[in-house]
Amino acid sequence: MPSSLIETLRQPYDAHFNTHRHPRLSPAVYQVSITGPYDARGPGDSPSRRRIFRAAPKTPDEEEPCARTILRPLLRRAWRRPATDADLDRIMEVYRNARKGSSFDAGIEAALSALLVSHEFLFRVLHDPAGLEPRTAYGLSDIDLASRLSFFIWSSIPDDELLDLAERGELGRPEALERQARRMLADPRARTLATSFAAQWLQLRNLEAAVPDRRLFPDFDDNLRQALRGEMELTFEEILREDRSVLDLLRPGHTFLNERLAKHYGIPHLYGTHFRRVEPSPRGGLLRSGAVLTVTSYATRTSPVLRGKWVLESLIGTPPPPPPPDVPALEDNAVSAGLPVRERLRKHRANPACASCHDTIDPAGFALENFDAVGRWRDSEADRPVDTSGGLPDGSAFEGVAGLEASLLRRPEVFVTTLTEKLLTFALGRGMDLADGAAVRQIVRGARDQDDRLSAIVCGIVKSVPFRMRRTP
Repeated sequence: MPSSLIETLRQPYDAHFNTHRHPRLSPAVYQVSITGPYDARGPGDSPSRRRIFRAAPKTPDEEEPCARTILRPLLRRAWRRPATDADLDRIMEVYRNARKGSSFDAGIEAALSALLVSHEFLFRVLHDPAGLEPRTAYGLSDIDLASRLSFFIWSSIPDDELLDLAERGELGRPEALERQARRMLADPRARTLATSFAAQWLQLRNLEAAVPDRRLFPDFDDNLRQALRGEMELTFEEILREDRSVLDLLRPGHTFLNERLAKHYGIPHLYGTHFRRVEPSPRGGLLRSGAVLTVTSYATRTSPVLRGKWVLESLIGTPPPPPPPDVPALEDNAVSAGLPVRERLRKHRANPACASCHDTIDPAGFALENFDAVGRWRDSEADRPVDTSGGLPDGSAFEGVAGLEASLLRRPEVFVTTLTEKLLTFALGRGMDLADGAAVRQIVRGARDQDDRLSAIVCGIVKSVPFRMRRTP
């Protein structure tokens, strides 16, 4: 065999794919077909049907009043505001047109479809009061506050209790907003904060696009990808459900694992697909999460630059400036692939224009070099011990992930302020500006008196001026 064909870093190719090109090493369901019922008589009965059809006509003359009885509350819930007679008349026209030559159910179905494709359901429309000058601040109506609060905590439409309070004009008071926020946080629907906000803040959505090199990491598959995301969502959900301090997100000691993820982390004696809390554990916390470590790596290697940038942006709130347009990217083939990443990056920092930023970004990423590109622990790289000495822009120096965690916890207000800004951005649907700084500082001070609990931050946000007010364009 010629020497050019001898395998070196390459591993035996061991990858199976389904028809959608997703890695698959275990049996899976390809298709489910449902047929029947073959002898159906009428639409049947179900809880969802009973919630919609609040009235049933017995004669043709009763159909129109019944349709109004059914559609008015649906319109109120879908459009998140009181339904006027003019609103109902518009929907009734759709009902009448569909009812001609068909059944009562077909008319209701068409009207319901019209509700769900209308712009008032698909978009949250805020109408500025007439006559206001540009850049003028004004208080949101209670109806608009109900939607803003519901989409913030539940990522869904407000329920009847919220709408009832808003219609009576009793929601806009700070104490009423806090009471409703705590009620909603205790509801199972608040889990969307873990699945929506955490995914946005921690960049977990990028995990779906992460495809580590199959030759270097042949065990990485979609089951592992979903397990990595599940670990992070359950970690954030625990903080929410138990109303714990958000600083626990930085503390290791326990995590949530199933068999697939435990095997990936090298933790023995866990079996089954269900997640369970594992304590004590060398994992736990954001900085030891395989999901975060994977989305901040390249397909073939770790990236202290991406990881350092993620720490600065997501945990410290001091994103580095974008690189100058004339700075070339680091080319892997320009340096030996047998060198550790730290040595390879020295070539990039040799350029003074690059060093000005990389001297700030890279040290935080170097502290995470004990984790490879898919989040597994390692003690060596390229046959050399891993150098995990790192630092932060405040001048602190430390060793490894434990040192980075301790450094962040020494100044907890920095992390809490960053998390508050991210949550407020999520709640408002816009970025922060200078005018929001005072509100953020007030929320952080209030949360400090309550042990930095997540509920304290959420309640501080819903009572804040940016949440209760808006500025005209």
